[in-house]
Amino acid sequence: MSGSERRDELRAQFDEARAQLEATSAKIEQRAGRNLFLAIGTGLAFGAAFLASLFIVKQAFVVLVVLLVSVALVELATAFRVAGRRVPRVGVVLGGLVIVAGAAFWGAEGMLLGLFAGSLLLIVWRLIEGLVPAWEVPPKTLIRDVFSGLFTLVYVAFLASFAVLLVAAPLGEWWVFALVLVVVSVDVGAYAAGVTLGKHKMTPRISPNKTWEGFAGAAVMAMASGVVISLLALQQPWWVGVLLGLVVLLTATGGDLTESLIKRNLGVKDMSSWIPGHGGFLDRLDSLLPSAVGVYGVALALGVFG
Repeated sequence: MSGSERRDELRAQFDEARAQLEATSAKIEQRAGRNLFLAIGTGLAFGAAFLASLFIVKQAFVVLVVLLVSVALVELATAFRVAGRRVPRVGVVLGGLVIVAGAAFWGAEGMLLGLFAGSLLLIVWRLIEGLVPAWEVPPKTLIRDVFSGLFTLVYVAFLASFAVLLVAAPLGEWWVFALVLVVVSVDVGAYAAGVTLGKHKMTPRISPNKTWEGFAGAAVMAMASGVVISLLALQQPWWVGVLLGLVVLLTATGGDLTESLIKRNLGVKDMSSWIPGHGGFLDRLDSLLPSAVGVYGVALALGVFG
């Protein structure tokens, strides 16, 4: 066989392998709803940034939360505006920063006071917008806009602030790591079991890709990872890991379905396209936000905060 024939054969084999890989990727994407390889790549990049902020300089984790909250607030406010609800993007970001700052500097009480102050700031901001004719803000939507903005503050900034409270606890960095680990385990377990075994739809009208088989896989992975992290890092007995897994299984699944319901109600597929393979930042935080409350509750019940 000549050299040119050999090159043609290798090129043909390469093209065939690439076609098979693309076909497999397309089949997985159609069934699971996202590009698997792109999602894994961006997920690893964000995972590295998260670990660095959490274990190298703990204060950097709060900065990371501030950045994520700010972007997620803009995403949700923009989605509301697409649906005809005027949620002030600047006002809602400033209000969210007040909430996170309250949690970072003054704990749970500061977070609650920050929620009150941030909500007041948002309402005043929206009222001022209504007085500026050049901004063309319809006054008749004021009440609806205010409540949409308040929901945005609570759903994103207030829930995210529980992670800030959690990191301040003894072994707080490991509790936050446990939060993310178990949430990711729920996602991976649901994804793997759903793609390979999924037949029975869980909530076809809200999230067509979710199956009961995926939920079962998520439950196994959540409890397994919860037990491992409890024994190895949290200095807690094995049953705490089971409890942690069950709590996060419910909060993560509920958070994912809640965001799907919000997007369906607003008529958007993804909150944005800023993260390749994942959609928007809020599309990745949907399971983490309510789970932060759940894990904080478990830690509080165990007396971790003293």
